[in-house]
Amino acid sequence: AIYSVPADYQQGENFRILYIHVPAAWMSLFIFVVMAIQAFIALVWRIKACEILAMSCAPIGAAFTLITLVTGSIWGKPTWGTWWTWDARLTSELILLFLYLGYIALVTSIDDMVRGDKAGALLAIVGSVNVPIIYFSVRWWNTLHQGATVSLTAAPKMAQTMLLAMLLMTFAFWAYAFAVVFTRAQALALERDRDAAWVRQLSQASREPR
Repeated sequence: AIYSVPADYQQGENFRILYIHVPAAWMSLFIFVVMAIQAFIALVWRIKACEILAMSCAPIGAAFTLITLVTGSIWGKPTWGTWWTWDARLTSELILLFLYLGYIALVTSIDDMVRGDKAGALLAIVGSVNVPIIYFSVRWWNTLHQGATVSLTAAPKMAQTMLLAMLLMTFAFWAYAFAVVFTRAQALALERDRDAAWVRQLSQASREPR
């Protein structure tokens, strides 16, 4: 998809990295919102599945945030003439990465699993305030970062072939994220309940010859 679309008339071939940068940025925000919702449900109603899903979202969300920052820097060097600038959107996206890493560190560093999940949930809920700040930063402040080319409230500002390539990459990222999150959630559930009867029964059933 990246190589089948024409180069941008202003940015040339450098524009192609945005087909990775933009979907990764969307996913970094989307996953944090999902994580915060799961954390809120787990904190209020103590649903174990939501605790596991929230923790499963954090590493993949951090990975997409890191991809966003790295590809943004690669794009920014020839476009802005610098690898990094303390732009409002870049800075708030960097804070998002710290929130992901802080959540992971907080949950895993507390020996008491219940206390760790509660502390992580509070951090995720409070940290979700950063998501609208990232999204609206280009409107609220005078930044170097360009405005949105794809919006739910306006027509796309790019050619149809470019838009289709962007949406295809986004769908691929979504599929990957869901696969990894649910695979990790399954592994975490087995790890947390490794002494439970249902895990022992599942382990025995997997060893029996068919």
